[in-house]
Amino acid sequence: MYFLGIDSGTQSSKAIVLDLESGKIIADAQAKYDLIDGLPPGHLEQHPQTWIDAIDECVTVCVQKLGDKAKLIRGIGVSGQQHGLVVLDANDKPVRPAKLWCDTSTQAQCGEIAHEFGGQPGCIHLAGNAILPGYTVPKVLWLKQNEPDNFAKTKSILLPHDYINFWLSGVKRMEYGDASGMGILNVRTRQWSKEIIDFIDPRVHEMLPPLGSSNVAHGTIRRELATKWGLSYDVIISAGGGDNMMGAIGTGNVKPGCITASFGTSGTLYGVSDKPVIDGQGEVAAFCDSTDQWLPLVCTMNVTVVTEQVCEMFRWNHQQLEMAVKSAPVGADGVIFLPYLNGERTPNLPSGTGVLHGLRPTNMTPPNIARAAVEGATLGLAYGLRRFRELGMNPSEIRLTGGGSKSATWRQIAADCFNAEVVTLSTSEGAALGAAIQAAHVATQQSYDSLCAKLVDLDESTRCQPNAENAAHYATQLDRQMELTGRLQQTGWL
Repeated sequence: MYFLGIDSGTQSSKAIVLDLESGKIIADAQAKYDLIDGLPPGHLEQHPQTWIDAIDECVTVCVQKLGDKAKLIRGIGVSGQQHGLVVLDANDKPVRPAKLWCDTSTQAQCGEIAHEFGGQPGCIHLAGNAILPGYTVPKVLWLKQNEPDNFAKTKSILLPHDYINFWLSGVKRMEYGDASGMGILNVRTRQWSKEIIDFIDPRVHEMLPPLGSSNVAHGTIRRELATKWGLSYDVIISAGGGDNMMGAIGTGNVKPGCITASFGTSGTLYGVSDKPVIDGQGEVAAFCDSTDQWLPLVCTMNVTVVTEQVCEMFRWNHQQLEMAVKSAPVGADGVIFLPYLNGERTPNLPSGTGVLHGLRPTNMTPPNIARAAVEGATLGLAYGLRRFRELGMNPSEIRLTGGGSKSATWRQIAADCFNAEVVTLSTSEGAALGAAIQAAHVATQQSYDSLCAKLVDLDESTRCQPNAENAAHYATQLDRQMELTGRLQQTGWL
């Protein structure tokens, strides 16, 4: 049996075909695309049709590689970028482009929602999460206030992966994992927060599709698509989920004790819990996962985006960056890089900027600046890990994914900053693999534990142990980085 995993992201869509018997990925394809140009600062959008065209292209390439064996595909799972707002009219056509997870234009709306319920603690009481600019619900209020005609046309609200599932199956439905990132799902009860929805607009209740278990099939493939791709008519579409939820499955993070850290353009840190993990400070997102458990998560908006800027600044390739970072000492001779180039979610600094601090004539060198950038980005996630530990989550192992994890030097810095053992996986397609595994789980009823034990392969050659001396240094440096951030924020300079 084969299973197709789709990962629809901000910069590209990917598809893989997983052979369940051998555990091998036997076909794959990728299609890249861009954001919509010319929007005001903070507004980041894409046309949903862009995702559909890219997925169609990827699946077509995969089935062509399989030939007659495409008929062995039994299920399809979809991973999608979280928090995006897709609004459909009465004819199920997008009313406007989707506002994405990285769109920070909704700061005013977040403030209004929080104020209505007595501040962010009131929102956490109602839904388990603070209302942050990246989440979906402030985008709905933004639409109502800024584009009332489009809001009036809206009949359905979907998340990006829900929209792709709708295109694949003709069924509108939400599952708990991705839905919990909207900001209106009470993660304790897995029910919508009536109070927050009513404040946005009572009509929103009618716009939301049915909500249900992540372990139940979403539907079956539309006959039109099955015919086009040469698939059987009974191919199952699994519930799918957000990219982090699918990334958890794809890295074998399906039971407590393991943490996944993603070093992509942005950074995420998450681990599965068998009970809700609610952070009263609102820094750890209290999400559900896509196996009907919970997925406390920390997101930072600046990881490889920072190192890519350093490469551009010094006109380096990735190998030259690696050599520079490796040549600089731990702590970068006192240079600290606050990496908030795109604003930041943790800490919550939607208008934040990057800061280089501690420069002197003796330490202002390209290697020190490069290492400070890597350390600053990694310590941002280390702050999230500290919050995890304070909330009772103590990982035995951290599994690294994303472009940054390909660097041996960065992996050791991560082990030292996290003061934990780290390891990468043999495949970089964590979210797509997770989507394929979820489809296999739904189709075969095999447990996630058994599927992940067979299909998720760790690359033991990348395993790093923390250096005790370096870990102690980075613990102190994390305190300095967060104190500097706090002081600059309080004075209005960040």
